[in-house]
Amino acid sequence: MSRLAKLALATGVTVGTSLLTAGAASAAPTAPKGPTGPTGPTSPTGVTVDLGGIVGKPSTSLTVILAITLLSVAPALLLMCTCFTKVFVVLGLTRNALGVQNVPPNQVLAGLALFISLFVMAPVLSDVNKDGVQPYLKGDKTQSEAFKDGVKPLQQFMVKKTRKEELALFTKVAQKEKPKSAAEVPLTTLVPAFVLSELKSAFIIGFIIFIPFLVIDIVVSAGLMSMGMMMLPPVMISLPFKLLLFVLVDGWGLVISSLVSSYH
Repeated sequence: MSRLAKLALATGVTVGTSLLTAGAASAAPTAPKGPTGPTGPTSPTGVTVDLGGIVGKPSTSLTVILAITLLSVAPALLLMCTCFTKVFVVLGLTRNALGVQNVPPNQVLAGLALFISLFVMAPVLSDVNKDGVQPYLKGDKTQSEAFKDGVKPLQQFMVKKTRKEELALFTKVAQKEKPKSAAEVPLTTLVPAFVLSELKSAFIIGFIIFIPFLVIDIVVSAGLMSMGMMMLPPVMISLPFKLLLFVLVDGWGLVISSLVSSYH
């Protein structure tokens, strides 16, 4: 065999061996890769609230939080810091004086008392919005400044309608010194004193409303007794006369106008 033939044979054997090795390597299955470990968080997780800083316009998150808070305490503010309590009690006593227990129903009385309260408190709420809420939303005042200025109109309203006896009572119960002026009365003392004054005024008005209807009940009862009709309930006879009297004198108008005028 010549030298050239030997060289060609060696080259062919080498190429064939390489092809077989590559085919076997590609046909063999590869082992699966192992699971990778969890990676740590690249940034802090959780819920964050941007309070917008001390000075400047409050963020949307803080505004939403304050709105939810106000909605949660709104019933307490409505009952304790406005004329709602007095109006609702007077309307309820008027219904009892007529002798009708469920007419009008409580929902109607509460709705009427609510809108009368909004009508009476409209100037005060306007001042609260102008002095406290709007400057804070615009970023002109801090939270403490907005609260201090916003609560002043409401505090002045309650001071005007609170009797000195009730203020002295709660100041004594709280074991605090007598304030030098009405502006120095703390809300913890002013609010219960205001509610007590409103209840006292409501009971006085209720007593006055009861008098004419009580006279009708006495006259009807005496008439039934004189006729020997003791088994007939006096309420059945007196109720039509009460309703007639109440309608003739425009009772609802008198009661509501008296309530509204007592705050002006």
